[in-house]
Amino acid sequence: MDQQTPSAWVRIFVPLIRSGGRVLDLAAGGGRHTRLLLDMGLLVTAIDRDVADLRAFAGGNCEIRQIDLETGAPGIPMEALGGGYDGIVVTNYLHRPLLEPIVAALAPGGVLIYETFALGNERLGRPRNPDFLLRPGELLDAFAALTIIAFEQGEVTVPRPAVIQRIAAVAGPVGRLPLDLDNASRPE
Repeated sequence: MDQQTPSAWVRIFVPLIRSGGRVLDLAAGGGRHTRLLLDMGLLVTAIDRDVADLRAFAGGNCEIRQIDLETGAPGIPMEALGGGYDGIVVTNYLHRPLLEPIVAALAPGGVLIYETFALGNERLGRPRNPDFLLRPGELLDAFAALTIIAFEQGEVTVPRPAVIQRIAAVAGPVGRLPLDLDNASRPE
């Protein structure tokens, strides 16, 4: 799997997002999830500090916003994110001051899909800086106000060896689950 292939974790939980809903692809990078979300008929806001690779997606169903969310200016993250999203996707990115605004940016019933690196990854590759590595259970703590659908932490081998943490959660009561996980292949 290359960096242009959407994360298996994201692919599993994206179907929980309301059909035709508004989705934030935060730290969208090259747009691998932006493409997936658009292909599913969702309205996407893709935010990144470098939008060169995202420009190709700009159009009626996709707003591209160039924002450096790590400037440290008070109040900027919340305003920059916007709100009322039916889904928020974050992968391979951690800026702790955004965790609380992410929750606030979800609409009732909105779905959060988050996957990034965790402590232990420093022995396998980048990132190595603990500022960019989640502590054990940190996503559970950060998103405790949401209804947790799934959570995993540990070492994976695909797309490369890494220690990760990932969560899928809903802003509201427990609802339907995605595909039958008992009969589906699990992400690595």
